[in-house]
Amino acid sequence: MNKVHLRKGMEVVVIGAGPAGLTAAHALTASGVPAVVCEQDGQVGGIARTVEYKGFRFDLGGHRFFTKQPLIRTLWQSLLGDELLTRPRLSRIYFDGRYYDYPLKPLNVLRNLGVSTSLRAIGSYLRRKVRPIAPETSFADWVTNRFGDRLFELFFRAYTEKVWGVPCTAIGAQWAAQRIRGLSLRTAVLHMFALRRGGAIRSLVEEFLYPRLGPGQMWEALERQIREQGGTVCLDSRVTGIHHDGSGITALEVERAGSGELRRVDAVISTMPLRHLITALKPEPPAAVVAAALRLNYRDFLTVALIVDAAELFPDNWIYIHDPSLRVGRIQNYKNWSPAMVPDPTLTCVGMEYFCRAGDDLWRMNDDALVDLATRELERIGIAARGLVREGVVVRMPKAYPLYDEGFDAALATIREYLERFGNLQVVGRNGMHRYNNMDHSMLTAMLAVRNLFGERHDLWGINADDDYHELQSDLSAGAAGDVDVP
Repeated sequence: MNKVHLRKGMEVVVIGAGPAGLTAAHALTASGVPAVVCEQDGQVGGIARTVEYKGFRFDLGGHRFFTKQPLIRTLWQSLLGDELLTRPRLSRIYFDGRYYDYPLKPLNVLRNLGVSTSLRAIGSYLRRKVRPIAPETSFADWVTNRFGDRLFELFFRAYTEKVWGVPCTAIGAQWAAQRIRGLSLRTAVLHMFALRRGGAIRSLVEEFLYPRLGPGQMWEALERQIREQGGTVCLDSRVTGIHHDGSGITALEVERAGSGELRRVDAVISTMPLRHLITALKPEPPAAVVAAALRLNYRDFLTVALIVDAAELFPDNWIYIHDPSLRVGRIQNYKNWSPAMVPDPTLTCVGMEYFCRAGDDLWRMNDDALVDLATRELERIGIAARGLVREGVVVRMPKAYPLYDEGFDAALATIREYLERFGNLQVVGRNGMHRYNNMDHSMLTAMLAVRNLFGERHDLWGINADDDYHELQSDLSAGAAGDVDVP
């Protein structure tokens, strides 16, 4: 493997203009390397972008900004300054016709579940402490050991399977260990009764930063700075082929405006899904590597943004919908993230979020039918009567979340081993590593990838392996220091 050492005048291409790709390009251009970013969409930000419709702005998943990485926080502040708002976190769980405060509150839980069910849940938890499932191989095993069978069935199974589209027994325990590390019934109870003082329980983030005009404001500012530093951001530019000589990437095939271009490169930083990266390589990798790439699965996502004729609907930033009879997974209230997301204070814009798979019935449903479904479900939950919904718009996001299903880790190991031969290739970001990183983790992998190209040696796969600030519930989207969490 021939390691590349960057210097001025070299051609470095970044594939993808999401948070990780833009961060890599920013680090490169700040170091005097005029990076070129190739983004297949017409807008920067990836799943973290902000969509605008008739003056209404909405987020694809809800992207909170929080981090314990000084480098990342400094970058955020330098880009937006006072435009970066500090927001309180308020969310609830809708389950069985009732709302549960989240973070959990003792009286609220007891009132909703009832004394009898609460006592059975505690008994179930104690039984698992005596007789835990071993070994822990699935998400179901991991959660059941820490909460007991009763609470797993009540609060985890239906929602998790709605989000991921597979049984909890088919989701690897690695996902739970990474996303909800440190969570147990004991820690949840401690948090219920903890006094609100610094350091009581560090895991639960109760406020976050958020750009005044949505997360896209951050990525647009980053794009501008990249251009000012001599970089190039090419939108609507899709990388269709990646040429290599066995030890390094030599050129990229880029399709733009119906025509193709072969671009010579000295180094590449890729955020494209690993499945696409492997299948785009020329010459083709060994059959086992291609099979491993095709084995990686993803969860797709769509948002139905509804404009509602009401000044206020509910106080939360978002609500989790655990009811299995409803197809919606989360409901975002964008006005409560930032008042500037809505152009008219007498109206509200809510995001009805549906987790799906490209090609399934939800994904193929036409936009009018999806708006109708979302409107009916909003009314059924009791948030807004059907007649209050003025109109809606649909945005689909393929490959939103890498899936940690059974066997993914072995496939990923095969791919990682193969990619090590390319000394001038770094893979970063959530899809680029098929790793459920938070947004700040993805950005940090990008910064360190650039340093690797300058000759340093950083293990990008070790980032997010042992942090201590995850939510006390599973994160999704989104997306993570940057995404709304999933209980």
